[in-house]
Amino acid sequence: MRITQISLIVLLLMPAGLLAQEQNPTPSAQQPAIDVNRLPIDVGRIQRELRQSAERDENEALRLRYFVDVYGQAPPLVIFGPEDNLVDGPVPYGAPTHREMVNQNTPIDYRPMAWDLNSLYRWLSERMKKNKQ
Repeated sequence: MRITQISLIVLLLMPAGLLAQEQNPTPSAQQPAIDVNRLPIDVGRIQRELRQSAERDENEALRLRYFVDVYGQAPPLVIFGPEDNLVDGPVPYGAPTHREMVNQNTPIDYRPMAWDLNSLYRWLSERMKKNKQ
């Protein structure tokens, strides 16, 4: 019952979406002709503001600003080289396990020891208590 209702809704809404895509306004109705000379624009003011924004104030000691201009062409980005075998190559076994993520994110100095020293200390303390009694 639910599947038929969903399919009926999809079938009723699909033509409306197609009609909305087909209706394109004409270019002349979309953008009317504008006379740029009649607009209230002060070109001198715009150029003055652009010049002021390009000036850099070097007196600010607390605000460090770095401007790096790089001119050149980036090397080509090769994602899959000729040595990559995407058809018959090995497939990764899956997502990393929890243990692999812990080993990746925890430095060796902060990982738990291989032996559980707490249980050893507990056992030694219980033995010493029994020997004193």
